Amino acid sequence: MLRFVVIALLVVLAWAIMVRLYRTFSKPGIDWTGWAFAAGFVALAFYLRHVTGMG
Repeated sequence: MLRFVVIALLVVLAWAIMVRLYRTFSKPGIDWTGWAFAAGFVALAFYLRHVTGMG
């Protein structure tokens, strides 16, 4: 029973975080170029680590 309560709390917490992120990102005035650069940099780092095995 305790496991179900913990899982339910985690689901509610994840839902609240997703709603907050959606409201934050749906507002105008966000520098999407910066976010895209950051996401691309992280994706490139993971790709290069996968290909080269370094890092």
